[in-house]
Amino acid sequence: MGLSSVASNSEGMQLCIFDLRRGQNEGQELDKILFFYPADLPFSTQLSVIGLSEGLITFTRIFSPEAACEVIEAERHSHVFFEAEPDIWMVVIVEKNKEAEAIWRVEGLRKVLKEVHSLFLMFHGSIRSLLEKEPAAGSVRSQLYIFIMDYLSAFEKRSPLDYCCWDFLSSKKLQLPSFRDSLKERATVQMLTVGREAAIEVQSLVRVVESCTGSQSSHSLLLFQDLLVSTTLSPDDTINLFTYAVLRLTPRALSAGLSSWSYLRKGSAASTAVTGPTMGSAASLSEPFHGSRGTSAGDDHSHAVRPLQHDRWSKGRDGFLITDIWQAEPASLVSVTPSIWLQQTEEKMYLCAYQHKSLTFILLIPVSSVINGEQGILAVKQLVLEHASLKMLKVEEKLSKGWGGENAYHVSGYRYLLVDGDRNLSRASPPGKVATLTKDSLLALSKLREEVDIEKSRAKWDNDGHEKDLEICTRARNNAWVISQVTRGKELYMVLENANETLLYASDAVQKFSNRYCNGAFSLD
Repeated sequence: MGLSSVASNSEGMQLCIFDLRRGQNEGQELDKILFFYPADLPFSTQLSVIGLSEGLITFTRIFSPEAACEVIEAERHSHVFFEAEPDIWMVVIVEKNKEAEAIWRVEGLRKVLKEVHSLFLMFHGSIRSLLEKEPAAGSVRSQLYIFIMDYLSAFEKRSPLDYCCWDFLSSKKLQLPSFRDSLKERATVQMLTVGREAAIEVQSLVRVVESCTGSQSSHSLLLFQDLLVSTTLSPDDTINLFTYAVLRLTPRALSAGLSSWSYLRKGSAASTAVTGPTMGSAASLSEPFHGSRGTSAGDDHSHAVRPLQHDRWSKGRDGFLITDIWQAEPASLVSVTPSIWLQQTEEKMYLCAYQHKSLTFILLIPVSSVINGEQGILAVKQLVLEHASLKMLKVEEKLSKGWGGENAYHVSGYRYLLVDGDRNLSRASPPGKVATLTKDSLLALSKLREEVDIEKSRAKWDNDGHEKDLEICTRARNNAWVISQVTRGKELYMVLENANETLLYASDAVQKFSNRYCNGAFSLD
């Protein structure tokens, strides 16, 4: 069987999660499958796909035992690998398509897998720990299937010009991030630039709110619009919570839940389930994958926590965000305070979010520090309202006055993406401005980024002990200049469509941008 025959029956794409420690005995091979999309494929096909993936992982370890397999390129398919946890692998197999809209970056697909796993960790804990608690893995499979399918439906286009989010499940096929996302970077946060006076007010607000919890282990995240203002979390936890906040908690996310359209959402607005060929209620989500696996009839997965569901958050009268996603017990009508797991400390935290106009303050309180459960959380919220509500108003007012609007970070003549890998930060041209680029420009940029990804991957496994600086400048078919520079942990990607004919002009433009907006990080001096 050749690599090119694997995904012939899957509408061009397959996504699976499997555990190499399970299903090693004859007749128990199905036990290693934790998730598979499309779920309605015969188990023989699923096992064939996973068996091939397992063989590729084992084969590549012979030549590179220290470096996990990342991608295998076949004639008709790309096999992208991510070892989410020791011996737990996520693999996506995508059919190569000559259609322009289907062009993707391998590293972009890997970051999708990483993001899925990171968000799952935040809400459910590690897959390995869940398997240890329940070796049969029935509920683990249900949680993974429901969570991932909710994730794939979570990224809705808010308008034809808005590429800040992705609609993965469109019509009957799963649409992958394409070349149009070349000026976006996952696993980073976008920060608001604030002045000294506003920064002092923000620090004061954070101290007051965190002191209301009575715990020194509390943490917080503060956002203005969809931009990060302040965080007391570790970098990984900041990225995870920021990603979720922008997706579900910020004012824009809440308003999108009320007014946005989707290819999948039909029927009355009161329905909280996403309809379509692969989506439905929590119960129906688990049926395709588990219905013929002999799971116990007594297992009730219809009340699994689904934090990525649409339209399940709203703003309460007191300013705190409320949701009915978390329930005291299965089938209970009593909602409880949401909770998440921190990746750095593996500590479970209550999540309380307060919102005033464009300001969203997320407070994390250790579950172990709250003695009276929900009553204790109510007491903390009351203290926040008494001692910090006026400060919230003042900070929001200051940030609003200094905010330049959606095009605040637009630079005339440039379409750019700036990434600071050391600090996990990114800044880019506004989506509306990126949408003005031609397809040829975006395709050229996507190919250039693929080249940079390959060079970075090679450099990562070199033993020279230092990062590799890169500078690439190419001309697209439409004569636009497409530029990339990588140096000292920072990356700059740029498209100049109305540039002069000479390379010197393009180089000059980069130097001016670097000096003015990057503190000279990409300058030749």
